[in-house]
Amino acid sequence: MSDQANSSHSLALKLLATAALVTSLLWGAWVTREVTSERGQRIVTVRLAETIGTFVEEAARVDADPAAVQAASLAYLQAAESAVAEMGNDGRVVLMAEAVLAGAAEDATPELERRIADKLEPRMLEDGEQP
Repeated sequence: MSDQANSSHSLALKLLATAALVTSLLWGAWVTREVTSERGQRIVTVRLAETIGTFVEEAARVDADPAAVQAASLAYLQAAESAVAEMGNDGRVVLMAEAVLAGAAEDATPELERRIADKLEPRMLEDGEQP
């Protein structure tokens, strides 16, 4: 009986070692595939200078306290920077259209403007301003 118990114990260890080996090989193959697979990156452009220029023109027309205009400009620039960074977080490469010489990259300026407006809206409501 002792030989049979010893034999089944040995068989169980061998099966466990084989299962662990197969599992580690499958995991290694999956990791290799994930690391070496090429992710499709989209290249988009935004007309950042034009977007900021439009804001500056509108701010110049407003008859407001210079400190308020300066605070609004700072908030706008921070929102623009944050929006561009967020746009790049989902695998897209965001280029400034002013720096692109040629190419057929998608124009994501409307999305940028929407994101900036979304970021500024809560601030404007907190300050009691009209959007």
